[in-house]
Amino acid sequence: MKNRGGSFSAAAGEESRTIIKRDPTIRRDRVVGFEDEEEKIVGFLMEQTKELDVISIIGMPGLGKTTLTWKIYDSDTIQRTYRIRIWVNVSQKFNKKELLLNILKKFTGEDMSHKGIFELEQAVRKCLKDEKFLIVLDDVWNLDDLKTIKKVLPMGNGLGKVIITSRFVEVGMSASIRGPYKLRFLTKDESWKLLQLEIFEDVGICPPELITIGEQVAHNCDGLPLTIVVIGGILMAQFLRQRPIGVIKNEWVKVSANVIQFAKTDKKNHITDVVGLSYDILPDELKECFIYMGVFPEDHEISAWTLTRLWIAEGFIQQKEGQSLEETAEEYLNDLINRNLLMVGRINAMGENKTCYVHDVIHFFCTTKAAEQNIFQEIKTSSQGVSLPPIPATEKYHRLCFSSDLSRFLSEGKAYPSVRSFLSFYKDLVELKPEYITSIPDAFKLLRVLNSNSIRFHQFPLTVAELCHLRYVTLYVHNLTFIPESISKLWNLQTLLVETNSNTVAMNGNLWSMVRLRHLKTKAAMVLDQEQKGNAGENIQTLSTLSPESCTETVAENARNVKELGVRGNLDTLFDAKFLEKLLSLEKLKLVHEISGKISLPKTSFFPRNLKRLTLRKTSLQWSDMSTLAKIEKLEVLKLKQGAFTGIKWMVSDVFPSLQFLLMDNADLVIWEASAEHFPSLTCLSIKKCRRLKEIPLELAENLQRLDIYFLRKSATESARAIQELKKKDQEHEQKVRWGVGFQLFVGSGCES
Repeated sequence: MKNRGGSFSAAAGEESRTIIKRDPTIRRDRVVGFEDEEEKIVGFLMEQTKELDVISIIGMPGLGKTTLTWKIYDSDTIQRTYRIRIWVNVSQKFNKKELLLNILKKFTGEDMSHKGIFELEQAVRKCLKDEKFLIVLDDVWNLDDLKTIKKVLPMGNGLGKVIITSRFVEVGMSASIRGPYKLRFLTKDESWKLLQLEIFEDVGICPPELITIGEQVAHNCDGLPLTIVVIGGILMAQFLRQRPIGVIKNEWVKVSANVIQFAKTDKKNHITDVVGLSYDILPDELKECFIYMGVFPEDHEISAWTLTRLWIAEGFIQQKEGQSLEETAEEYLNDLINRNLLMVGRINAMGENKTCYVHDVIHFFCTTKAAEQNIFQEIKTSSQGVSLPPIPATEKYHRLCFSSDLSRFLSEGKAYPSVRSFLSFYKDLVELKPEYITSIPDAFKLLRVLNSNSIRFHQFPLTVAELCHLRYVTLYVHNLTFIPESISKLWNLQTLLVETNSNTVAMNGNLWSMVRLRHLKTKAAMVLDQEQKGNAGENIQTLSTLSPESCTETVAENARNVKELGVRGNLDTLFDAKFLEKLLSLEKLKLVHEISGKISLPKTSFFPRNLKRLTLRKTSLQWSDMSTLAKIEKLEVLKLKQGAFTGIKWMVSDVFPSLQFLLMDNADLVIWEASAEHFPSLTCLSIKKCRRLKEIPLELAENLQRLDIYFLRKSATESARAIQELKKKDQEHEQKVRWGVGFQLFVGSGCES
């Protein structure tokens, strides 16, 4: 079995399926080969030019264009050189407005989604006109998209640079005066090195019995990194079981035989064949979960939390003894990531998967396999305005995915008794006429999943309550005032997510009669009806967000197993109650104070004893109140947002024994004095918009593994660099750095240098 700090061994005995979570930070930063290419491209980026310089990198899918570009984009040299760095996924379905909004996010926190294209173009030009910036346009498909993008950029700005990646030579030729940079295939030695890293996360530790067969597999991957990565996932799966080394070798020989056959085909088909092999050997319970990734648009980065809840609602996850459905779903997610079929997008403070996605080649495989099995169908419109596929052809599918043409589809007035899932993925919010909204229950009587948060409703659609089989619902309701009582009729409902711009919402439904409800989330403060009776709240794990006046002892008793809770409003009301003390299973708590003025933090005993993650927002506490939080023994994550604490000086005197992640966002702090002794477990520190902070304490460097900074003054940015240099010296001295592992400094937008 694999040990985090050591080598591999295979133990004899009964085979068991054990999922080991790999370190996504290692996976993301790993690039083998291309050292010369990287050096040349970085050199281009450092050159002075009179006009906007565009560099294009081209190559077939799976060759490593995005991986190499990300390594350059995230390198310390580029971070130091370019204060403004913007990454945009373009892909086959280019959306100009989304591109503009992605660029503007780097300059303003204002929501500009309501503005028109012309206004957004003007805003982008103004923001970029005199800035030194780097923009990456990943996966550009055609010349028209490229021309559209270039019109927006300030071509006369010699300070800016653009990197374009594309699989098409003509796009690369048109993008850059200097001509495209054509990515090569890996050499045999590079292929073997990458395969070792994928399986063992290091080189030179492969068991001797497996070296020859391993080299043979690597050499037959045709130098394609994606092929090697997927094959690595297959081979590593053997180490996720306790098996004799001889058994593992036999399995590797079988894989090698397949790879040799694939090597005889065209390189483009080679990758698809390898993905097919990985799919064929998946356990049956993982196959549906994997193919389901095709329902999302290409290049769509999906929340891991959302994905696992969708799997549960779709019926892919079966109850296991001693595990919750969510734990089993997360196990499946980690398994697919270990096999390199799913890629990690972002990780959270604890190194857990926050978002994931699939490579576009793998996405194509999923959609093709799904079409063969009638699993789902995307509904779109042709250039002539005709539905594709023709509406009658959709009646056999269990899942329908909409990115256009929804109104036309519903206007047909047909019934689709086979459809179990309705998923919309519009780039912008769309609106439906009232008659179309009311037609949904008649069209989809047996619906289990309603994912419609890209459709704007102006009141909660009452017809939803007629769909009694629903298990998962997401809605966006503008100016929502109440969630109707009829929602209680959805006795199968497991997950309800309601997005809205409202601050408070009346929950008229009876949560205590919804026997299968597990997750209820909205950013608005829900005011519960205290007259509602029942005892069915024991399955609720997520309850966010409640108003403080709804946090009664009765609610605590009914939702006694809740693990995640959010409260928004006048927190003085909450702090005066004994509500939280009764939530013994609570691990994650978010508190938002909406009333101006300072509040007093209650005693440590107020917080549940198992609390691990705490977010405070707009609470205006004094730094001396941190002594109370330090006494929460199991606290691992602390996020302080929008003036959670006020005061110019924080002299840390307490020990936070378990704290691993600290975020300070938008504080007026000037002087911060602390040491590693105060934070013995702190590995990740994130500081945003603390514009007055002079320095980050150098003494914190000892245990830090990652430091992220945004919008800091020059002296604070320099102190972050000093921590980086200190960590580099320590690691060189101790020689503890394995491949891709080490201290990481991320310098985001707005840091003065």
